[in-house]
Amino acid sequence: MSLETRLDAVVGQAIADGRIVGAVLKVHKDGVPLYDKAHGLADREAGRAMTGDAIFRFSSLTKPVVAATILALADAGRLALDDLVTRHLPGFAPRLPDGTAPDITIHHLLTHTSGLAAGPMLTPAEAADGVNRWHFSIEETLARLAALPLLFAPGTQWNYGPSIDVLGVIAGRLSGGTPGDAIAQWVTGPLRMVDTGFFVTDPARLAAAYGDHPGRPERMGTAHEVMSPWGAKVRYDPDRIFDAKAFQSGGGGAAGTAGDFMTLLETLRSGGGTILRPETVALALRNQTPQLNQAVGPGVMFSYLGAHIADPGVAGLPVSPGTNRWGGIYGHNWFIDPAQGLTVLSMSNTGLEGSDGAYRSEVCNAVYAAL
Repeated sequence: MSLETRLDAVVGQAIADGRIVGAVLKVHKDGVPLYDKAHGLADREAGRAMTGDAIFRFSSLTKPVVAATILALADAGRLALDDLVTRHLPGFAPRLPDGTAPDITIHHLLTHTSGLAAGPMLTPAEAADGVNRWHFSIEETLARLAALPLLFAPGTQWNYGPSIDVLGVIAGRLSGGTPGDAIAQWVTGPLRMVDTGFFVTDPARLAAAYGDHPGRPERMGTAHEVMSPWGAKVRYDPDRIFDAKAFQSGGGGAAGTAGDFMTLLETLRSGGGTILRPETVALALRNQTPQLNQAVGPGVMFSYLGAHIADPGVAGLPVSPGTNRWGGIYGHNWFIDPAQGLTVLSMSNTGLEGSDGAYRSEVCNAVYAAL
């Protein structure tokens, strides 16, 4: 069975089952596009079909964009990966519960081993409305993060938190502006990712956001909540992308197209293009948490860009060792398998099925079954 037939069946079944509303799916091998299709609806209520140039809320797809920006700044000599965070953010010194303030480095932030905790970052108005936009100055946002006790000594554990948000601020300051200015200067501008940023270039192309719901996905309203497979509620604020006053979250605040994001992924897979040195990309894709027994899960460590599959057998994945993968809670997932020359990206408008549900595994399994 061909790759096209397998993937058409996977996406078609997920839509027919009422698990996702629409998706754009891309597969490249050795730089050659093997599959590139839009499926389903971008806006179910309006009857608007999904298109290849649909704009999606990136959520955590923002992270590798910011990570690549930090790596480009390192290549340019503007920072070092072992720099203390206080070199770039004087006074940012979160403490452990015993009151000590350990050293936190850029490396710790990139790998989510900083120990930084997520906490209440809402203004009273945001709390009342149920939204999460961090309507504070950069200084106050950093002060609030620094005031939260560290979860562990940096480097000793892995925890998915606000580390990349802090990196976005550092990148912005080193670039003389905001996180958005930084990614435009170092990544999205050079790669001509014209629809990617902390804004929506064309609202008419923005995919509506949907959340998992029995029967069929539910269109998200403001402050939408979805119960996750890991037993916690995930809170969404789909209108955040239209709020120019919202904190430019390096961890999840951007938007863009599948075409833009595939450009970044392929640039990384092929050695960095015009934005990064090949040796920097090789470093970025490598396991950067070897001191831990595991990071994300069994057999899964962390690189500078996402989860690093150190042991596919233990992880239960058909990929090659050294594959990098991650996603975004609005319904996206991606992976780069350097050994196979594979880059795969699915961007859907349905969370969490598109990012963390069976659909993610179905896409991955179909690709390897065909190839």
